[in-house]
Amino acid sequence: MSKTSSKHQITIPADVLRDAGLSPGDELEVRAAGPGRLEVERAEDLIARFAGSAPPGTYPPGYLDALRDEWQR
Repeated sequence: MSKTSSKHQITIPADVLRDAGLSPGDELEVRAAGPGRLEVERAEDLIARFAGSAPPGTYPPGYLDALRDEWQR
């Protein structure tokens, strides 16, 4: 069982975090789910979700390499 501190912080037991598949450093979304209830969910990794999602032909050949070369100046 956990308690809410005077700073409104809670400690979640390690076995509960392990069972949920959460690890140190995970970014979490926390929201109210009704009176006395919270939902905690790992935040979505937007880079992993959208990387490589542009359809083929979005950029002409060599375009992204040219951009990267500009960054190195």
